[in-house]
Amino acid sequence: MDLAQYIKSIPDYPREGIVFKDITPLFLEPKALRRAVDEMSAYADRLDVDLVVSAEARGFMLGGAVAAQIGAGFIPARKPGKLPREVNSVEYVLEYGVDALEVHKDALAGGARVLVHDDLLATGGTARALCELVEKAGAEVAGCGFIVELAFLDGRARLAPHDIHSLIVYDEE
Repeated sequence: MDLAQYIKSIPDYPREGIVFKDITPLFLEPKALRRAVDEMSAYADRLDVDLVVSAEARGFMLGGAVAAQIGAGFIPARKPGKLPREVNSVEYVLEYGVDALEVHKDALAGGARVLVHDDLLATGGTARALCELVEKAGAEVAGCGFIVELAFLDGRARLAPHDIHSLIVYDEE
């Protein structure tokens, strides 16, 4: 099954010059959704992870499913002000702005093996921020998994030396 056929390109969203890769059509097709969860779960299972951490909001969609399928815990990384207890926070630069992510301070423990998961790897800012949150807590980034990778934006370079797995890779816009 070619998962790329379920990704829609939306020009000039969220601003002019950006070609947004919309993964929501993949969620509408049960077989494609199952395939994406199975493939990402197989990757996470090989890494022997204890936890999956995913960024708000699209990363949550498969991150929780992957964690449940492999028997790992799930940590939501939220926008500032969304979590009720003490948090660790990190700011990062997106291809179209600055943002921040937070996780509960007690969610990650030293020695835990963590899969960093998000829907998309572009410039690597969001994933790098997730890696920083994991490492700040003394846990280990076992690998980084994505549904879509925009390889032409070289986000992999920002994640070195972490292992990276993407289900769909676009080499050009």
